[in-house]
Amino acid sequence: MPHGVLPQPGFQALILCGPGISLNTFTSNPKEFPKALVPIANRPMVWYPLEWCSRMGISSRTIAPYITLITPPECKEAIEASLSLNPHFTGLPKPEIIAPEDLTQNTPTGDIFRLPDVQEAVTGDFIVLPCDIVCELDGLSLLEEWMVQEAGLGGASGGLNDGRPLRGGIGGEKMGRRGGLGVWYPTKGQDAIKGEETDFIATTPLSAPIVPSPCVSLRRDISKLVYAIPTDTMKDITENGKSFPIRHSLLRKHGRIKMHTTYRDAHIYFFPYWVLEMIKRNESFDSFGEDVVGWWAKAGWQDGLGEKLDLRDILAPIQSTHSDQDNGDGFPGEEEINVASYSTTRTSNHINKEIKAIAFASRVQDSSSPISPRITLPSTGKLEIPPILAYVQPNDPAGPIIRRVDSAALLLNVSLRLAKLPSLHDAANKEKSSPFSHALKIAHPDSIPVQCKVESENCLVAENVTIGERCQIKESVIGTGCTIGIGAKLIRCVVMEGAIVGEFTSLSGCILGRRCKIEGGPRTDKEKTDLRDCEVQEGYVVPWASKFNFPQSIFRMYPLRVALLTQHTSR
Repeated sequence: MPHGVLPQPGFQALILCGPGISLNTFTSNPKEFPKALVPIANRPMVWYPLEWCSRMGISSRTIAPYITLITPPECKEAIEASLSLNPHFTGLPKPEIIAPEDLTQNTPTGDIFRLPDVQEAVTGDFIVLPCDIVCELDGLSLLEEWMVQEAGLGGASGGLNDGRPLRGGIGGEKMGRRGGLGVWYPTKGQDAIKGEETDFIATTPLSAPIVPSPCVSLRRDISKLVYAIPTDTMKDITENGKSFPIRHSLLRKHGRIKMHTTYRDAHIYFFPYWVLEMIKRNESFDSFGEDVVGWWAKAGWQDGLGEKLDLRDILAPIQSTHSDQDNGDGFPGEEEINVASYSTTRTSNHINKEIKAIAFASRVQDSSSPISPRITLPSTGKLEIPPILAYVQPNDPAGPIIRRVDSAALLLNVSLRLAKLPSLHDAANKEKSSPFSHALKIAHPDSIPVQCKVESENCLVAENVTIGERCQIKESVIGTGCTIGIGAKLIRCVVMEGAIVGEFTSLSGCILGRRCKIEGGPRTDKEKTDLRDCEVQEGYVVPWASKFNFPQSIFRMYPLRVALLTQHTSR
């Protein structure tokens, strides 16, 4: 499917650029350096969701922006400057940035989508992404599966019609009452992080297709979501009740249920337009994963929950009005009463017959009345909830990378994993190379001294980096403008732009913030700097002969700042 065709149905991407509280060692000043600009493998974090949207063919359009970044006001200027000046964004679609005044660093995702600026920005079916997602999986394949399952091969909705809102509003034919799709990925296996946040989800298989899916199709990994909560919440329920309760209505509705406890919500959602109204009406919805998706999934089988969430009113077709063009006889045209628009949510035979009867009556009414009667759907009958589907990525070490990078441990882990990807220059088949591959692993190979060991197969070294002789660099990422002193040793480290690593220092498992400095010293000094599993904040200086060895669990839970380093300096 050509990229140029995809944006026409009205899909738009909304990228949430959050505060980065779990990365506060590096985002302590969000006005100058927000989370969206924290580098992952020497690229700004927000580059990854923008690149993912670009691969899907979603870009800026003349009618409405199809990629929108939502950020707190204090972060807007820094992000705008980076999008304009950073060469990594060259060739990517330039998004619109909205920064609502009421949006703060602590605003829940549900409240974000109730803000007037965001409500106005969403004009049709939309995709929600976090700014910290690194997704190698082709989003086009996910979109195609959503369209096959929920939109009828190309039935994706349009948001605006010739610059005007589509007649029918919420629940209208083009807005549709389709289901949604979310993405979950495994947290166990290759490069797993101990204690990483996970979600408890329960799924039930889809009906078997008449024609078997191709082996490359994602359909075999797509199921219907029936339950979704964070694993911590599930543990609290289990501990309090000494068991995990399951409603009888779930078992009556679905005979086969599969429960997952080692997967994490990627916060990639394909949503039909009507979901925006559900979020707006249910003000108790704080988070997308636990509230919007979780309650939606349960509404599909829990009796009466759909009515409590006001879904009957949201999903019901909007009352018809007279057409902009009649058929010349004073009667509304046939396109004004589209019976097909009612069938996606209500499928019972007696309701369809009643709608057809009303449609027939409207065609034979008195010609003196130019306006057709207002068509309403009966308030009785079974409420059919459009499903929320789940793509659960197989636990395959050779599979595409899907990871959230919302903690320091994940920032280190994912950066080092991407550093192992072959460069485009060295790739045997450039067409099959990863979209995250760099042109060169070492930007200027000639600048590396002869008496220096830099393992190019698992390292990234950016431009304008100065490396002294007798250095050892293994499984590390070195940012732009850094200086590595003579005899320094770096193993599994991420060094952000402008940082200085002094002579004869030893670092392992560390993340160095921008423009920080690790002081060096003489080779003959027995007390050298030795940092392990540490974080160093932007602009701070670590004195010579500092020694720290933090276990990884503390490294995640307790970000190490240089202010603490200086208090415990060992000389």
